[in-house]
Amino acid sequence: MASDQAFVEYIAEQIADECEISFRAMFGGYTFYSKGKVVALVCDGQLFVKPTNAGKEFIGDFVEAPAYPGAKPSLLIEEQIEDSEWLSELIAITEKELPNPKPKARKKPEK
Repeated sequence: MASDQAFVEYIAEQIADECEISFRAMFGGYTFYSKGKVVALVCDGQLFVKPTNAGKEFIGDFVEAPAYPGAKPSLLIEEQIEDSEWLSELIAITEKELPNPKPKARKKPEK
């Protein structure tokens, strides 16, 4: 499931600054965040965007596939990675439809 960091950085560069994109290596792949929300994964050199109704409508004829064995299906993005404007719009649409992340529970100090 390893992914090339240069590929991940290329995807991040394709996405507009307004999306406030960041990424983090996780389990041999990478997780992309937009404004603190998980919006996409890169696994095995492929980009998978979280599926939302608005994202599916924006893409039109979309392909769903799991990012890794046992994962829920995501929107597989292939040729459109080259289109910075299109990819930025998809990430912005996805981020807007996803719920805010739940705050992490604080651990109680042991006595």
